Amino acid sequence: MSTGWVGVLYALGTLTLMLTGMPIAFALGAVAVAFMYFFMPLSALDTVTQNVYQEMSSITLLSIPLFILKGAAIGKSRAGSDLYSAIHAWMGRIPGGLGIANVLACGLFAAMAGSSPATCSAIGSAGIPEMRNRGYSSGFAAGLIAAGGTLGILLPPSITMILYSVAAEVSLGRLFLAAVVPGLLLVLFFAMYAAWNHRREERQRQGQVEAPEDKSSRLSWREKCRLLPRVLPFVILLLGVMAALYGGLATPSETAGLGGVLALLLVIIVYRAWRPSQLSPILASTLKESTMLMFIVGMSLLYSYVMSYLQISQDAAQWIVGLGLSKWMLLLTVLAFVVVLGFFLPPVSIILMTAPIVLPPLKAAGFDLIWFGVLMTIVMEMGLIHPPVGLNIFVIRNVAPDIPLGTIVRGVVPFVGLMMLVLMLLMVFPHWVTWLPDRLMGGHP
Repeated sequence: MSTGWVGVLYALGTLTLMLTGMPIAFALGAVAVAFMYFFMPLSALDTVTQNVYQEMSSITLLSIPLFILKGAAIGKSRAGSDLYSAIHAWMGRIPGGLGIANVLACGLFAAMAGSSPATCSAIGSAGIPEMRNRGYSSGFAAGLIAAGGTLGILLPPSITMILYSVAAEVSLGRLFLAAVVPGLLLVLFFAMYAAWNHRREERQRQGQVEAPEDKSSRLSWREKCRLLPRVLPFVILLLGVMAALYGGLATPSETAGLGGVLALLLVIIVYRAWRPSQLSPILASTLKESTMLMFIVGMSLLYSYVMSYLQISQDAAQWIVGLGLSKWMLLLTVLAFVVVLGFFLPPVSIILMTAPIVLPPLKAAGFDLIWFGVLMTIVMEMGLIHPPVGLNIFVIRNVAPDIPLGTIVRGVVPFVGLMMLVLMLLMVFPHWVTWLPDRLMGGHP
């Protein structure tokens, strides 16, 4: 059987198992093992565990559970709600300040936790009820938090970008730095839209019952300053970890370990959460999410190994090159492919499954893989807030079960448009992505 037909069967087998509702890790592992049995020497089955172990033995992957611990320590304690309360109090006097406060809280929490669902859950549980109580529409409140949560896979320390750096074999430090300006640009656009939409909804409410007064706007400077001591240690921790990483003082794995341990200590010291009953949710969440994610990573890497052994990924890459597409048409085709995959798959699986196929042609066309990694991440962010998978949509549905699913979907549509706008800007001005890593770490090696 030709490699092309083997590749078609490989894709159909994967799609079939996923449509049955089988967990992604099991689906990828089952397809990989089945094709090893039928199309590879039987002795290959004896090396399944060895291959998975070798693929996962990257020191960069070690940082994933440590960053998850850092995020869980913040997300499972009162740090997330305190962060939101402090920003809300300081932004209260600005028109649309509550919406802007939620955007900033999502950005800061995302930078601390590196997880999109955790950001949605932590900020949404406090932010959505508060916005609805202050007259914001349910769709806008849900859409704002869902979109703000996507920053968790873009702003460092992004777990998704850690996996991309492994798959693309690029510097994780440069990749983290490259995501800073696009991430801040998204925060700016989301905040501007929040302020504009607040004024629009206020005009529509004229003549109707007024929304309750925002008490945060009446807080004195002393009362506002009292909110800071519990938040500042975590912000300082974030800045310290980033300084250690980008200053060359520590590797990504070392900074992840430092951040995880210090975040746990801060929760114990600031919130006195030292009892086993208080620490148990943090450790249990870390163990559960790390195990799930690493299992997906392991099976995805085995899946990619089988693709490479059977020459599926190489032939697919050659086929893409053989289409004779222009440089930019090739990029748009790849991004459209990622958009389609985003209908069905989470970012982790998209990266590990597509990297062997799409990265070689893009590199041969002269594209910077770090720049492309940022673009690909923004496209996958869009996948987190559009159906049918739309992970963040369902997280918001759990946080605010009384908001209809259709209302949430309509609420996220403007934010998808803003992400597309940022994507186009980064294509036109690629130096917005590469300027910071080149400035701090020098040109490409």
